[in-house]
Amino acid sequence: MKLVITQSRSGIGRSRKQQDTVRALGIRHLNQTVTHDDSPQIRGMIAKVSHLLRVSEQSS
Repeated sequence: MKLVITQSRSGIGRSRKQQDTVRALGIRHLNQTVTHDDSPQIRGMIAKVSHLLRVSEQSS
């Protein structure tokens, strides 16, 4: 299963740690969408910045 992750809110004014987490997911711009395999590591990163993201599941 794949996760489709889109940044829906800006990281400006957020902590450096949260900004780095969004960057580690491969997201550089607002409204950018990336696809990742579903794994506990990715789920944990999403949980840390869930207020900035939209996540949907994609069947592979």
